[in-house]
Amino acid sequence: MDLAGKVAVVTGGAGGIGQALARRLMREGVKAVVIADLDATRLAELAADIGCDWQRCDVSKEAEVQALVADTAAKHGPIDLFCSNAGVLDVDADFSDATSAPNSGWERSWAVNVMAHVYAARACLPAMRERRSGHFLHTISAAGLLSQIGSGPYSTTKHAAIGFAEHLAIAHKDDGIGVSMLCPQGVDTAMIRRDTKGAPHPALADGVLSPEVVADIAIEGVKAGEFLILPHAEVASYMANKAASYPRWIGGMAKMRRGRNG
Repeated sequence: MDLAGKVAVVTGGAGGIGQALARRLMREGVKAVVIADLDATRLAELAADIGCDWQRCDVSKEAEVQALVADTAAKHGPIDLFCSNAGVLDVDADFSDATSAPNSGWERSWAVNVMAHVYAARACLPAMRERRSGHFLHTISAAGLLSQIGSGPYSTTKHAAIGFAEHLAIAHKDDGIGVSMLCPQGVDTAMIRRDTKGAPHPALADGVLSPEVVADIAIEGVKAGEFLILPHAEVASYMANKAASYPRWIGGMAKMRRGRNG
């Protein structure tokens, strides 16, 4: 995908990977980037800094995602790339109990980590199908391919997000629409800092990448038309090990969990 002259939207754009994606897209010579997030103050500051547009949006609410897509198209033209990047991490209330996360955490995780991708696709697909072009970049996580120790909601919803990305790619490949899913492990963002609190964490075992490095890898992947983008190359071998022997893989994950618990 050639990004020059294109219109892009980045949700979760006020910080972390989203901010880095917006900065990288501006360097690609796009026509317009619109960043969206709940934090209007940080959005306005970033937009002024890099020269992009912004709009406050709660991606868990379909009407707000629809408004974001409609307003962007009205102001800048049809959306060519929608980076569905917003995400939340709700942890288990009791590390020893896989069911301990409250329903509110499950519901928030489902709304942001899964349904926000659905809402964005639903809003963008009619125009993309008519033009027979367009691309979705879904920021998911290696947790969707593997698992997330200490968070049932995160692991489960990230698996579901991968299922939807696959479904979207299969269903609309013949419409000329591309899909990429970004699945990093440890990234130096506020989310990972809140989860680890400085303690050892399995997601950090292969190194913590900066948001800028992850964004560069993501955009290069989009330009190359890649479906699965792995900033941490080791994840591919972990996936192969999981497929080769589920019992052995679960045993290894349980050992890692014991290490974190200890």
